Amino acid sequence: MTMNESDARDPKSPTAATPPRLEEPSADRALEALEACVRVAEKGEFRSPPAATVADWSSIEVPKLRLGFERVILSRNPEEGLDALLASGALDAMLPEVKAMVGFGDGEWRHKDVWKHTKQVVRQSVSRVEVRWAALLHDIGKVKTRRILPNGEVHFHGHAEVGASMFDRLQARTRLFVGEDELAVRVRELILHHLRASQYDGTWTDSAVRRFAKEMGTCLGDLFDLSRADITTKRPERKRKGLESISELAERVRKVREMDAKLPPLPKGLGTAICERFGVAPSPRLGEVMKALKDKVDGGELEAQRELDYYLQYIGDLGLLSSTLP
Repeated sequence: MTMNESDARDPKSPTAATPPRLEEPSADRALEALEACVRVAEKGEFRSPPAATVADWSSIEVPKLRLGFERVILSRNPEEGLDALLASGALDAMLPEVKAMVGFGDGEWRHKDVWKHTKQVVRQSVSRVEVRWAALLHDIGKVKTRRILPNGEVHFHGHAEVGASMFDRLQARTRLFVGEDELAVRVRELILHHLRASQYDGTWTDSAVRRFAKEMGTCLGDLFDLSRADITTKRPERKRKGLESISELAERVRKVREMDAKLPPLPKGLGTAICERFGVAPSPRLGEVMKALKDKVDGGELEAQRELDYYLQYIGDLGLLSSTLP
């Protein structure tokens, strides 16, 4: 036996072979990669950032991670920055729901590349944190909902609802928006409703417009901004029509709100007409019915300032004075 063979078998020998040491997770290594991604986004010139492992990314404090991601998506060149996050391993490690969109729809099927579309929506959207997070995540549900019909048509039915549920699981897993509950709720709402404005057509009644605005609440302005950014067609005429439709809906919401501010929701004399039609006296019960009608108008389920019979028939059909209020 030679000296080298003896040493190799003796674990105490300084020349003995030892198994390679696994590198410890390094938050610094991930932060270096993240900072490189930010520089790419700020300069708009793609350069492959240093890669970091899943364990590296997982060792970063969540607020620092989210801040870095937001610096990328809020930059002037978010597309290049997102590609850098992809190359660095950050999406694999922290946002696999986003990573799954990469290459999903590359021309094999009759739908646009979801990753390319998503990056364009982020770039086109207003640089506001809730809108850009929603732009990044609005189509994550498409990966799980794609259905290809025998004729080759592709559908993503329910992808907005699935995407909202996926966001819930993402948040539970990563705690990415920990301490930012209002932001998390707002992003989720935008994911869930991102198709609503694009479904508008000129046949919507004022009640439908009123109901839509009420359901969207304080997210309405963000939703319009996201809907405009979500138009990525290369056909100028189609893009023009899409933008005009959203603007028309926004204008109708403004006019309905303006009208509602000037007029009371219910016509004058309705209380007296209810008493006469249904044989009831002024009472708390009558007040409850009037409030129920007002709530229905505010919610867009009933039209405002219609003729008295319109409301009387509604009361009779639902039996509001002979049963518990809905």
